[in-house]
Order: sequence, then structure tokens, then C-alpha cells
Amino acid sequence: MNSRRLIFERPHKVTVETTELPSPGPYQLLVETSFSAISAGTEMLVYRGEFPGEMAIDSRLPGYGDQFGYPLAYGYAAVGRVVKAGEGVSREWLGTRVFAFKPHASHFLALPEELYPLPDDITEQEAVFLPGLETAVNLVQDAAPILGEKVLITGQGVVGLLTASLLSRFPLAALVSLDSYAIRRQASRKAGCHASLDPADDGVARQLAEFFQSAEMPGRVDLVLELSGNPAALNTALDWVGFAGRVIVGSWYGSKEAVIKLGGEFHRKRVELLSSQVSTIAPRLSGRWDKRRRLAWSWAELKRVGPAALISHEFAIEEAQQAYELLARHPERVLQVVFRYDR
Repeated sequence: MNSRRLIFERPHKVTVETTELPSPGPYQLLVETSFSAISAGTEMLVYRGEFPGEMAIDSRLPGYGDQFGYPLAYGYAAVGRVVKAGEGVSREWLGTRVFAFKPHASHFLALPEELYPLPDDITEQEAVFLPGLETAVNLVQDAAPILGEKVLITGQGVVGLLTASLLSRFPLAALVSLDSYAIRRQASRKAGCHASLDPADDGVARQLAEFFQSAEMPGRVDLVLELSGNPAALNTALDWVGFAGRVIVGSWYGSKEAVIKLGGEFHRKRVELLSSQVSTIAPRLSGRWDKRRRLAWSWAELKRVGPAALISHEFAIEEAQQAYELLARHPERVLQVVFRYDR
């Protein structure tokens, strides 16, 4: 069985190689991929060479090796069907639609415990959003929004949009987002934000102040989620958070350094600055929540959100270089990019 596999060769260069996959061994399954989604956050750091080479790859991604480095097979949102089963695996797996945290490839081998069967009412296009939706669930759990709070989200990429959709269900006083691209701001308002503003607009400070104004906390917010991937946005978050407010940093900046202004009001405001990352469960929740419970909730939210409408571009895997160049050069045109393997 031949498999077409995407490889990050070096910064700004990807290739697709054809490799011979062996038949499934004992306790292995062969999956034929239908779709896989590009993570415009982490994968673009890999594409640009902006990852810290000494850092271990995410622990939830088995079989990726110890550290980032070229050449690298990467990706973690693959959906397909089981087409062969090795010895010791139930034949009931055959034909099952599955999700896997696996690199971009037309076929791959996996153990049963690495595969997540799709619920019957979830399409394959929706299922590629599972990692993003699970990340959004994790962000909201870490943020712990409170009834009546004023919330600001910086960054409305796919994870930001999914997070906005979850937060829109809370009885918040205000939910506002910032993003530089009109296509994302439009999607943000559809996701449930009361407003989505361009941080580069001259009048953005006045507009934010109007949305967040109150007698108790004029012009300040209770909670900011920084999801832009831009370290400079941290200062925006710190500027707008109020006394004893929380800033949840869901962005991974890779090797980019953040110059954070911790002078001025920061020292007096008792701000809580918290990193949030989906590989683990927050210690305060881990007695009651585990990966299985969070994924089960993520599947349910995936059906409610219906994120397939966020797919703005589809490419064949052979067109991978074009896909990453689009994301790198014209992010203003893009929401979610997916590879479709039957093209």
C-alpha cells in the first residue's frame, strides 16, 4: 500500500513523498484518509521555522519523535476510514469512520487506542475540527467565565472562533473580539461576539471603551483570552484587563519573543496571567475531568457548532506547497484550509 505523506523539508518548503506502507501488523489498523486540516497556528510556526528546536513535540501526539526538527512529518487532524485490520484486532473496525492525531498522509497505520470513531451525526469535514474544538473547551475551562463578566478575545483564527462560539452561550455582559482580517471579524460576529473590531483602527480604543463601559469598572474587562499568536497582543490584553482580572494565554509563540510591559498599572492591578494548553488537564479539574471526558464533550459541542462552514479552501495533498504559501502570504483570505485526499 502506497501512502502520500507531507514532509516539512526546511523553512518555507514542504514536499509530498510516496512511501510503501506494510500491511497492518498485530493489533494495528490501516486507515485511508479522507480529510486532514492544517493548524494555522502551530503548523505555520513549523513552516516558517519559528519553533524552538530544543522543545519536545506535544505529548498527545504519539510517534512524532522527541523534538521538532527538519525533515518533519507533522499535522494532527486526520479523518478517514479503517480499510484493513491486523491480527488480534476486531474486524468490526473495518469501514469505521475515525479521527486520529496523525500527520498529513493519505494512509497511515494506528493502534486502536489511537483512533476515535466518529459519532454517526458528525460529518468527516466537521470531525477535522476536533483538535480545535477540544482546545477551545480547554481554554474556556481554564478561563472559567462568570455570569455577567465582560470578555475580550484577541485573535479570531479557527481556535479563536470556536472559543467565541462556546463563550457566546454564557450569560456575559459583553463578548468582543479583535482581529486584523475582515473575513475573521465577520465570522466572529456569526459565532456570537457582540462586536469584532480591527485592532489597527484609529477609533478602536473608543469603541472598546463603549462596549465595556460600566459604573463599576469603566472601560475595563474581567477576562481576556489571547489567541492571536502575536506576542504584541499580550500588551493589549494587559491594557484592557481590570483590577484582579484574568488573562488566559492560549497562543503558542514558538521561538518568537514577547516584550511584555509589566510596568505602569500591571503591578497594582493584581492581574492573573495564565498559560492554557490542551495537552493536559488543569490540576484543579483533573480529579473530575480527564481526556476522555473532555473529548466526549468536544464531540457534542462540535455537532452544535457545525464548524464545517469555516472551511474556506480545499487542496489535494500534492498541492501542499500552495496551501502553506496561501496561509503565509494571504491570511486575510483564509479561515480553515483542509487537504482532501480523493482529489
